[in-house]
Amino acid sequence: MTAQAAGVFRRTEIERTDQRVAWERSDQAFFAAGACHLLAWACRDTYPARSIGIEAVRFEGEQHVFHTFATWDGWTFDHSGWNPEPQLLTVNTEFEGHPLERVAIAVTLDDFCDQHHHRMPHDYWRDPMQRARDYVRRHQPPWA
Repeated sequence: MTAQAAGVFRRTEIERTDQRVAWERSDQAFFAAGACHLLAWACRDTYPARSIGIEAVRFEGEQHVFHTFATWDGWTFDHSGWNPEPQLLTVNTEFEGHPLERVAIAVTLDDFCDQHHHRMPHDYWRDPMQRARDYVRRHQPPWA
């Protein structure tokens, strides 16, 4: 699958306020907008023998990130599966029409959610972590 900008899947107002409606979106839409951070952590946890990092992007000069993804050896993993890092950054920059900054994430999921105002797994309509692990396993990693 070719990288797609996360913004393509932005949640509607009802999807932002009603967790059941948000949950019922396709996996790709769910993990592009609203649960990308959980997918990144699930990817890292799925491959503990790999040095998978977590990064995010934000608008230049902004404090909070809007899209989070896993990284490994020049590759990224997000709602679009595994793609070369430059491709993911390019499609998001072009879609948003603004310069983006990459941010290395070196804190726990709990701290990340607190710092960036993201939902914790228990704040979703159902458990998103199993859904995230299943989604990770459906995508062939670059080392396979």
